[in-house]
Amino acid sequence: MALDFTKNADGLITTVVQDAQTKAVLMVAYMNAESWAKTQATGQTWFWSRSRQELWHKGATSGHTQTVTDIKVDCDADTLLLQVIPDGPACHTGHTSCFYRNLNFNKGL
Repeated sequence: MALDFTKNADGLITTVVQDAQTKAVLMVAYMNAESWAKTQATGQTWFWSRSRQELWHKGATSGHTQTVTDIKVDCDADTLLLQVIPDGPACHTGHTSCFYRNLNFNKGL
């Protein structure tokens, strides 16, 4: 199946990264065609940094790489779910997951 990089003007697709063993959501990042190709070629996660406007290999500076074990695509072919084996924390803060903070949720909204 071909991914649809054209749905967003910036050519990016949302990528959810999940721990293959625990099933915890580790992070959300963005891929362009180049980072997608590098991920496929290397078996490790590569993304497009929207803030730095450059390609980045997850863990290149920290050593906390992610080895891809499975890839799923949504029904519109514009969002990916990557299951990975992480080699260290996913979050730049040092937390295992970027989703470590709780918000107060009012169920009566």
